[in-house]
Amino acid sequence: MKSEINFQIELDDNRVPEKLSWTALEGGVENQEAKAIMLSIWNSKNRESLRIDLWTKDMPVDEMKIFIYQSLIAMSETFQRATNDDKMTATMQDFCEYFAEKMELKK
Repeated sequence: MKSEINFQIELDDNRVPEKLSWTALEGGVENQEAKAIMLSIWNSKNRESLRIDLWTKDMPVDEMKIFIYQSLIAMSETFQRATNDDKMTATMQDFCEYFAEKMELKK
């Protein structure tokens, strides 16, 4: 069985993303608009992470702060599921709360 996730990126003349969308038919998503994408890929041979970070020029800064915050929370949850390291997960979550406080994301 195979599953595909596709990203479409429309660029302006300076190669800056103007429009992002993605499709994952198996997940019921077809040509859904996005304002930002962060993709991390593990290269086991070189033991390094490869990243693609894209956002449209009309992505509001306040939404980017929330996007980053939610991504940090998701990373801490993924770390917990992958490692079962409760102590470091708690430390990561503490940082997420600190981040949210400093960015004034929670009232």
